[in-house]
Amino acid sequence: MITKPIYLDHQATTPLDERVLEAMLPYLTSQYGNPSSPHAYGRVAARAVRTARRHVVDLVGAKNELEIVFTSGATEANHLAIVGAALAARPSGGHIITTAIEHKAVLAACRRLVEHHGYTLTRVGVDRHGRVHPADIAAALAPNTVLVSVMHANNEIGTLQRLAAIAEITAPRGILLHTDAAQSAGYGLLDVAGLGVDLASLSAHKLHGPKGIGALYLRGGIGITAQQTGGGQERGLRAGTPNVPAIVGFGAAARLITSDAVPPPRRLRFLRDRLQNGLLAAIPGTSVNGHPHRRLPGNLSLTLPGIEAVELLDRVPDIAASTGSACNTGSGEPSHVLTAIGLTRAQARATLRLSLGRTTTDNDIVQTIDLVTRAAHSNIHCSSPTEPPDPPQGRLCGNPIAR
Repeated sequence: MITKPIYLDHQATTPLDERVLEAMLPYLTSQYGNPSSPHAYGRVAARAVRTARRHVVDLVGAKNELEIVFTSGATEANHLAIVGAALAARPSGGHIITTAIEHKAVLAACRRLVEHHGYTLTRVGVDRHGRVHPADIAAALAPNTVLVSVMHANNEIGTLQRLAAIAEITAPRGILLHTDAAQSAGYGLLDVAGLGVDLASLSAHKLHGPKGIGALYLRGGIGITAQQTGGGQERGLRAGTPNVPAIVGFGAAARLITSDAVPPPRRLRFLRDRLQNGLLAAIPGTSVNGHPHRRLPGNLSLTLPGIEAVELLDRVPDIAASTGSACNTGSGEPSHVLTAIGLTRAQARATLRLSLGRTTTDNDIVQTIDLVTRAAHSNIHCSSPTEPPDPPQGRLCGNPIAR
């Protein structure tokens, strides 16, 4: 008997590691100093922040602590990177490039540049596996392109992008390359030097750290325009009293990954493949979204024909997972990621995202296969089987979007 739901939504958030909580507790209780204060309490807090910053440096392969800026999460880091870097390079009228499957935080930051600063934007499409072709990035470049933003790993289908190949295109031209790495850092897959990125956004709660804390990797020598000004914290790039307990937790979570104190990604890949194979065998016609090999080890996005994913999850309250639809509240629109890889609206609504993590067990996999299979065979059908197909998807999604 299942006493609590099986948690298979690690790409949404991860449970806080007990060792991380233990590291945070003193800074929630006795060590409450402001790291900007000159007295003993402040010095203790400042040392804790420096230690955490070093752990994040090690996690991403940065050169030194000056390349890490703490933020409230990856959304703020994305905004600071995209808007801040673009405005510093060209205050108005420049060109930026991103992809059709980026996180909404990235797309929103790009829209701000278009709507408020006169930029143009090109969104490059992806293939059916969700990979952007570096040649398409090259083809989209313009004389006034200042920034390219391509996520490292997709939050719905897990596909990993060829960032190093894209960096070979952008770096010689002096174009900055940003990546939203919120999903990949927790697997120890982010090496900023090896990938050649200039900016990378991180979030602690995706790697068993606390919510409300993230960071921006900013390669040394790059200037960006601060978006939150005030007291001059974080070298003037992100004002506000540092959230010391959360920063300590972020550092502790990063340290667990770099010190091999957590199970390696191959364990997750083994469990994911076992779950994938079990469901494909049990539910005929099911297909896997994302790249077959270049994908996050814990990601499994499945389209189950003739099944409404939301209704399926309602039938199995013993599983905590997500649909692939990612609908906006009240809009009913399907996931832009799934339609970008060629799925119809009906297929997008029939898509389920199961994401495994550090706490997933063998028994979780066995029970999930059984529960999902039984729910799928209860003949849950999509509500709009006759809706017209979507238009064909191209890799390059139209012309640049004017202001």
